[in-house]
Parts: sequence; C-alpha cells; structure tokens
Amino acid sequence: MNSTSWSPRRTCRGTVLSDWPDLHASWLALLSLVVLLAGCGSGDPFSYIPVSGKVTYDDGSLIQYEGVKLTFIPQTAPLTPNTFPRPGIATLDPATGEFHEVTSHTFNDGLVQGKHKVTLSTVSRSPLPPSVVPREYADPEKTPLLVDTAEQPFDLKVRKPKTQPR
Repeated sequence: MNSTSWSPRRTCRGTVLSDWPDLHASWLALLSLVVLLAGCGSGDPFSYIPVSGKVTYDDGSLIQYEGVKLTFIPQTAPLTPNTFPRPGIATLDPATGEFHEVTSHTFNDGLVQGKHKVTLSTVSRSPLPPSVVPREYADPEKTPLLVDTAEQPFDLKVRKPKTQPR
C-alpha cells in the first residue's frame, strides 16, 4: 500500500474521518441545546404585573355572594393584528371583599400593564342576579369599572341594587 491510500486517520479539511461519530454527537448536542433554549420562553409576548384589591358596594358594605368572578379586560392595543393581550380573572372572597391571585396567562401572574375594564359575573360566567349586582357590571361595553395597573391596590365600588338578596 502506498501513502496516498485511504486510512481511517486521513483528514478531510482538518477533520479526522474516524472522529465523525464524535463530531456528529457534538453537533447533535449543540442542536438539542438550541432547540431547548428556544422552547424556554413563556410563549406569551406580554409581561404581567401582580395585582390585588377589594370590591364593595358604594356604601362600603361587602358583596356577600359566593362565587363572584372578576374579569379584567385589557384596553391595551394588540401587538400585531393577531396578538391580543389576554384578560385576567380572579375570584372575590365574600368574607372580605378582597381578590388576589389574578391570572391572565399562568396562575397568579397578574395583568398586562395598563388600563382594564372590569366585569363581575358568576364563576360559571353567567350574570349575577340583579339583586346582587346591576346587570351593567356584567357587560364589558357598559361596565363603569375601570382600573389602571399603575394605581394599586384596586378599590372597586359597585352600585348597590335597590333590592338585596335575602
């Protein structure tokens, strides 16, 4: 055999051909790392601000009704025609009138920064009885409740209906 014949140690552009399995493993590890890092984002282009607050009737008394859900509808413009900020939701504690753990994307992440209209409904998304909360508070177009994440904690006042639940 002469010195120009192929051998396992012959190089191709500086790479030893017998080392290709190791080179292949290195590229596979690098590719795996890139894919892993690309998948580490939250999948949501918005950032969130933790919020909390209290909801009472306009006279300061508590809304003592089990299962009141607050929905915070962002007034922020979409980032693109297909990228809208998500609404936040929270459940009202009837014993204190307070709400915590507002969730928009992941549990207790809060709200997208800015202003939000607030609606009140039951946890099953049906309107509250008019004897508990006037119907306008369930309609995003009519609700008088508006909050700004820059002004916390939220102190929401709801008009007290003329007849109260018994």
